[in-house]
Amino acid sequence: MKLLSKLPVLLLCVLALRPSLQVSAQTPKDQTFSTSTVQAKEVQFLVKLLEEVHYNRDAVKPGDYGELVQDYMSELDGSHMFFLETDKDAFTKANSPDSLYWNISTIGKIDYAYQIFKVYEERTHARIAWIFEELKKPVDLTTPETYTLDRSKASWPANPADADELWRRRIKFEIVDHVLSKKNMEPEAALESARTHIRKRYERMEKNIAEIEATDLSEIFLGTLARMYDPHSTYFSADTFEDFNIQMRLQLVGIGAMLSLEDDLCVVKELVPGGPADLSKQIRPGDKIISVGQQGSEPIEVIGMKLRKIVDMIRGSKGTSVRLLIQPANATDSSVRKDITLIRDVVKLDSARAYGAIFEVPDNHGNLTPLGVITLPQFYGPDGGENSADQPSATADVAKLIEKMSSSGIKGLVLDLRRNGGGLLSEAIELTGLFIQKGPVVQVRSYFGEVKVDEDEDPKVAYSGPLAVLVSRYSASASEIVAGALQNYGRAIVIGDTSTHGKGTVQTVVEMKNIVPGMVRSPFKMGAAKLTVQKFYLPNGSSTQLKGVIPDIVLPSVDMKVGEKELPHALIWDEIRTSHFEGKPLDNRILAPLRTKSLAREATLEEFAYLRKSIDFYKSKQDLKTISLNLEDRRRTKGTDDAFRKAMLAERATLAKSDFAFTEVLLAPPPPPRIKAAPDPDEDADADLEEFGLEDENQHYGKVDIHLRESLRVLSDALALGEEHDLWVSDHAPLTAEVSKKG
Repeated sequence: MKLLSKLPVLLLCVLALRPSLQVSAQTPKDQTFSTSTVQAKEVQFLVKLLEEVHYNRDAVKPGDYGELVQDYMSELDGSHMFFLETDKDAFTKANSPDSLYWNISTIGKIDYAYQIFKVYEERTHARIAWIFEELKKPVDLTTPETYTLDRSKASWPANPADADELWRRRIKFEIVDHVLSKKNMEPEAALESARTHIRKRYERMEKNIAEIEATDLSEIFLGTLARMYDPHSTYFSADTFEDFNIQMRLQLVGIGAMLSLEDDLCVVKELVPGGPADLSKQIRPGDKIISVGQQGSEPIEVIGMKLRKIVDMIRGSKGTSVRLLIQPANATDSSVRKDITLIRDVVKLDSARAYGAIFEVPDNHGNLTPLGVITLPQFYGPDGGENSADQPSATADVAKLIEKMSSSGIKGLVLDLRRNGGGLLSEAIELTGLFIQKGPVVQVRSYFGEVKVDEDEDPKVAYSGPLAVLVSRYSASASEIVAGALQNYGRAIVIGDTSTHGKGTVQTVVEMKNIVPGMVRSPFKMGAAKLTVQKFYLPNGSSTQLKGVIPDIVLPSVDMKVGEKELPHALIWDEIRTSHFEGKPLDNRILAPLRTKSLAREATLEEFAYLRKSIDFYKSKQDLKTISLNLEDRRRTKGTDDAFRKAMLAERATLAKSDFAFTEVLLAPPPPPRIKAAPDPDEDADADLEEFGLEDENQHYGKVDIHLRESLRVLSDALALGEEHDLWVSDHAPLTAEVSKKG
């Protein structure tokens, strides 16, 4: 590997949620792009990195470069509505895979990407002109037509006539959505409002295209190339690399949300724990941002807008407010809108620290047992700088919470990793060591087959009592290492979704300036490559890649189609030789009775009936391939959906009365009061959780958390099993460590 010795690297085990820089408008016709000399060098060295450093380097051959064309087209046109099928055929014939590979790898030329974009630009410009004419025509909202909701895997229209029909339905869909959202407007006024609203949306698309630069297109194209090797590899332009470094430092003034574009819509992919968006409890992953408004000015719609511009609009000075109009992820109808206001702040690591609570859980005899819960949002730690000694770490914080809870007499502990997407590998190893005496935690394998075993070498145990780990599809990377290692040792019972995320790979970030000869001191800005270079394996040799960690007890949940297996080009699952460690998974004599009791509760408790109804309802919505364009049909469906949701919220309010009492245990200051925005009288509104008293702005733990409730019950059952000495392992009860907490 010629390049490896030159690489200044940053190893990551985070769940990468990349910005999807899709383009939804076109440039002026006199704007042309070509590959610059500096850019050509960068492209050449990116290909070298992929071919010499990437873990999956053998997976992509020159003949595979034909996939790059269609993948790039889909990045530009995610809904497959602007290009035509004939465009795809023409692009494919214009350059053979071998020719494309030679141009990219040998001379660093990516003019082909600009040529494809030019056609997309022309198609978009013509389509917007067509839309403006279509909006002038009468529209019939009584016909029994439908519109396909997800076109990401559909073929492009075969010809202009097919495209016209597709877009006629698309515009009608947008009109119906807008009319439904205006509950207090007269029908004709709502229809006219829809025409004006949609026209402005596409006018904005035309204006935004002037901002498209060669660096934007090269980032999309080269990122698409990198993802041919695996879904977590990508290319960062210089600007995006700067944003990436800001995120790694966790010193960004904004709302604390990771955003991407999906079919021209800005989607909240993840909330930064402790950021204004997270603390407000008004915005959730999956919410779509429709417009952004600054303090004292009118909101600007961001549909079709460039992601960087949206991000710049949301960022701002500390203490200033930003107003967001969102389409909630859990809305049963796409016309629902919610207006929120957030105060920008520095997203500090202190606000993202671990937190916990002590719950009073009744046992089989009705006696209350104190059980601790520690929620860890991410695996954070010192950055290695001058102030490292003053910076918190996940391991140290969890140890402090354990000490506080132990002094209060907890009998068991739940480690909640449901929303933990990863972080520092070193912290995952040290945190696992809080619960085991010593031994291997993770094995890391290189492309060449070299295996490094990372161990907990500290014999001290911070907590030796019964332990459960609560996980979900969003538990990824470092979270999976901790859950899997504790499961391997038989130290904890793992509870949650059918599996964790399944990200078992390690990435390195390489700044291109540092490897392209003569560029270190150059004034030219260059980007960076993020490459997968290693794979994770648990102490028993099983990879966490693709399959994730399979819980001992699986609880019902909505399959949100989240996980590594849903991503294209994901690396395979495999196994290596087991490491030598003292421990083994929990015996079936322990797991079987715990599963039996949990299943019995699923069959009898009202909260699980409530959960199943919710799951069935949202699965039915997930399975919808098309949506009606008949206004009255949509109105009836929306009325039925709203009634269902309101009834479910009322049922949830009843269930909340049986929540276990708890006392919070915090290291960081409590969150500030929520900022509440006045509702827009013309906009439709879903039933709000606050209406039923289900949100408490001063608490980290929400009401009717069914998975957490059941985890506490399972832990209580495990305590009872510990009284049966024939189930003990050596000289200690199930789910406990061999040593006392003092080590």
